Amino acid sequence: MNLQSSTVKDDGTGGLLHVRQRRQIEVYGEAYGEAGHARGPRVSVGRSIFALTGDVDRACFGRGRNACDRVGMIDGTARAVFGRSYAAEPDVLVKQLREDEAVQAADTLLLTVPNQLGVDDNVHVLESILAHVAPGLGWR
Repeated sequence: MNLQSSTVKDDGTGGLLHVRQRRQIEVYGEAYGEAGHARGPRVSVGRSIFALTGDVDRACFGRGRNACDRVGMIDGTARAVFGRSYAAEPDVLVKQLREDEAVQAADTLLLTVPNQLGVDDNVHVLESILAHVAPGLGWR
């Protein structure tokens, strides 16, 4: 069994989502090792990331609406932290993602894309990450 941690987590202890997820990854890794599994654990985290490479990107994603974690309620009873969205020029994204402790600790990054945009726009979002951000982070 592998771990996938999304962009929402209960807010029992407070603090930034990426730091709490990194701790979650550490605890999972310790438990995985104690269970005696032969191979290492696989961990993925989800993020919303938008490389602002043109005027349309800036108009759609560059307003800074979700540039920090937010706290809210799920089902009116459970307090949760909702992870920030990353939307910036590619060089800024590289710096920000290097500072995201959970992204650095995970094996895999799952990109969350807004399906209401449609296929062509989401292809652009993904291609922008692949062409302009991934190389700066050494991602393959």
